[in-house]
Amino acid sequence: MTDWSQLSHAYGSAEDIPARLDQIASAPSPERWNDLWSALCHQGSVYSASFAALPWLAETAGSSDREQAVSALNLAGAILAGSDQPHGAGDVRAQHVTEVQTLLALANEHLRTASDRNEYVYLLESMLSFEGVVSWSEDLASGLVHEEYEISCPDCEANLFIVIGERGFFSTTGDYALSEDDVDTRPLHPANPGDMHGISQRLHDIALTDGHHEVARAITYVFGSATCPDCETSFSVADQVSANWAATHRR
Repeated sequence: MTDWSQLSHAYGSAEDIPARLDQIASAPSPERWNDLWSALCHQGSVYSASFAALPWLAETAGSSDREQAVSALNLAGAILAGSDQPHGAGDVRAQHVTEVQTLLALANEHLRTASDRNEYVYLLESMLSFEGVVSWSEDLASGLVHEEYEISCPDCEANLFIVIGERGFFSTTGDYALSEDDVDTRPLHPANPGDMHGISQRLHDIALTDGHHEVARAITYVFGSATCPDCETSFSVADQVSANWAATHRR
């Protein structure tokens, strides 16, 4: 039996978590899920109570209600993506190996039947989290759903937007979304699928197999190259996304 009063979340004692879980189980709503996210995975930070909720999340992920199952999978994925943070919960993956295996199997099951693009991308990211793939279990969806990565040029350190989506496929140092004037851009260069390997090839192949061709195309840009408009340095988008992730986690 979990003593929630001995655990903490973003706002202090976790003694209120059982009531939150009961409320979602009896009368789920987006607002209640948002409140649970805010407590257990506040802006990506996790806490001792976050991992104690994994058994409940694994059980809910097996629900016949797809919306609730996917919500549980995405929250569990976000929590496990932060398992290397200081949280006082010990070796989380070893302690919850059964739940992680269950969550991974269910994530793969729902991936196969996801029709909504963004739901598919979040489930793909959750799958990586359950597998223990660092960086991309936190950064994949941020670029593919929001259609941009904000990174630094590896040479001149200028702040760059890597835009991947409806606005096009380009890099820029300008505020392209708000500026009324044309901003200086450089086209992105997608990876050749035949030359892809490792995680990039796997993600690309999974998206193609699942019929998400637009996601597969976007992934070629994530693992392609960009040019900094300020200094004309060309670099790997994926390498710089990973470098920014590593720098953030060293702070």
